[in-house]
Amino acid sequence: MPRPVTLFTGQWADMPIAELAPKAASWGYDGLELATWGDHLDVGRVLDEDGYAERQMALLEENGLGVWAISCHLVGQAVADAIIDGRHKAIVPAHVWGDGDAEGVRQRAAAEVVRTAEAAAKLGLDVVTGFTGSPIWHLFYSWPPNLPEDVEAGFQETARRWTPVLDRFQELGVRFALEVHPSEIAFDGPSWERALDAMDGHPAFGINFDPSHFGYQNADYVRFLRDHADRVFHVHMKDVWWSSVRTEAGILGGHTEFGDARRSWDFRSLGRGKIDFEAIVRELNRVGYDGPLSVEWEDAGMDREHGAAEAAAFVRRVDFPPSDVVFDAQFAKASEAGTP
Repeated sequence: MPRPVTLFTGQWADMPIAELAPKAASWGYDGLELATWGDHLDVGRVLDEDGYAERQMALLEENGLGVWAISCHLVGQAVADAIIDGRHKAIVPAHVWGDGDAEGVRQRAAAEVVRTAEAAAKLGLDVVTGFTGSPIWHLFYSWPPNLPEDVEAGFQETARRWTPVLDRFQELGVRFALEVHPSEIAFDGPSWERALDAMDGHPAFGINFDPSHFGYQNADYVRFLRDHADRVFHVHMKDVWWSSVRTEAGILGGHTEFGDARRSWDFRSLGRGKIDFEAIVRELNRVGYDGPLSVEWEDAGMDREHGAAEAAAFVRRVDFPPSDVVFDAQFAKASEAGTP
């Protein structure tokens, strides 16, 4: 059976779910990876309001859409970030921001991530995707030279904040899929391995695999998938372009905005960047991943509805089932049957 193709609704939070759902169905999606912001899924209402969850799911079912995962990317960012400021106020719920006291925000954000897992369990789901934040992202470039003990302390602090959250996930039968991504505690292969080790290999701690964030870093996303397949709980399909020649702004971006022509990389609609999705699908087949392929659509130069429709078609075209035969074995079978 083909893997379900879903649309991550985070970039569509300005569009009411009653409008987005029929559009997504018409574009060819099997379901939605629901963001817990906008009006797509309200965690508090799922847990506290009779009939709310049923109404949200009925709306999707009416449009032939399913749900395999929900997202807590925005609130998760505030759990372990070193600096809590206006950027967080803009993305977390008002009750999480509260009076803006940094430690209070972190603690309320952790509680909200737990409530997201409880909402997922109530909906019959077993995956929540999201971010962790990072107390040491500001140390990603070692100047002044980083002190190894400071870096290690950052991993341990993240584990201290997230382990109780993950324990509750495990009790609920829900898994947390971290999108390995710049600004998180894990943003490439080595940092993921170190984060997992700091979490003592917690069984509820895994990966939302998004190759785009490896591509512009010049990190091997297929190798990462092969090495950590047992921890891949969810997959984002997202493309990125990077320049083959020098540009005004390099990999670090020069504080330019996405879409700026001076950049050396930018996100693109699926199939229009440089990610090798065939290699990814072959690796997913090899490791037996049968979960959703969730389109996270971003392209500053393209109409998003046009892009979302072409992205769904692209994923269907690039996804293919694994072989169920061993081809060399056919020669032996033919020989046994006396076939020349």
